[in-house]
Amino acid sequence: MHRFAGKRVAVVMGGLSAEREVSLNTGANVYKALLAEKWDVVAIDWKPDTSLAKLLEEQQVAVVWNALHGTWGEDGAVQGLCACLQIACTGSGILASALAMDKVMSKRIFEASGVPTPKWRLLSHTGPADASDAVAALADLSLPFVVKPANEGSSVGVSIVEDRSQLVAAVQLARANHGQVIAEDYIAGTEIFVGILDGRVLGSVEVRPTTKFYDYEAKYKRTDTKYLIPPEVSRDIVERAEHHALAAYNALGCSGHARPDLRISPTGEAFVLEVNTLPGMTATSLLPKIAKSIGMSYASLCEAILESAS
Repeated sequence: MHRFAGKRVAVVMGGLSAEREVSLNTGANVYKALLAEKWDVVAIDWKPDTSLAKLLEEQQVAVVWNALHGTWGEDGAVQGLCACLQIACTGSGILASALAMDKVMSKRIFEASGVPTPKWRLLSHTGPADASDAVAALADLSLPFVVKPANEGSSVGVSIVEDRSQLVAAVQLARANHGQVIAEDYIAGTEIFVGILDGRVLGSVEVRPTTKFYDYEAKYKRTDTKYLIPPEVSRDIVERAEHHALAAYNALGCSGHARPDLRISPTGEAFVLEVNTLPGMTATSLLPKIAKSIGMSYASLCEAILESAS
């Protein structure tokens, strides 16, 4: 019997981050799936100027299926609130969620744990309007490189700088979002995403976007992105990628479901970019695609994630 059988489940979605729209999409899908499986489930759209604690208490929920994405949902904040309210919550715990969301801390932990990750440079989250401080700080960084905010998900605010003339706009875009700014080596090659559930690798998917990389538009708006399961690279490269992905998941102390993102260089080296502790569950999302490839339905995946709540 499912450990939360007979308990009220709240699918919490929306939230206050730049990823609100995607979260609403994820939440609607999860809610529909659980409702079809006869769960006592309520949908909670956490909107600005509302109290999530009050919404949860009003519904008398026993467990939260966390469908939030980004800041104040994926970064340990809601996980801490649920702990204070003594409500179980899906996804990783407070510390692991915070570490995974913070790309600076993730990088440091990856490096300390021997998990390969692109070389990087840290910039302040504030600076002059012309980003002249960043221009000077990154003058010796080889092109191309990636500029991105350290505390956003779904590729929000990410740019690939291929020419020095693009740097100012890239830094300004990153600084318009949450947290510090990172510049890291751009790894040309294959994009591999690994699905993990309860410390076990479910499988991998190779993504071939028609955009420069798997950005927000490619993830959620375009229909011409190609998804290859299994990835069309050698089995030993896939195994290497999955090994590094699981090592990154464990190094951060993750639990439940997660989706590490990797780049495979032309020479077959695998680099972990980040670990998403609340990966999307939309119609185009990668974790459901990976689960389907091993015979797990969307509803079964939602229930398995619910089972892992703590």
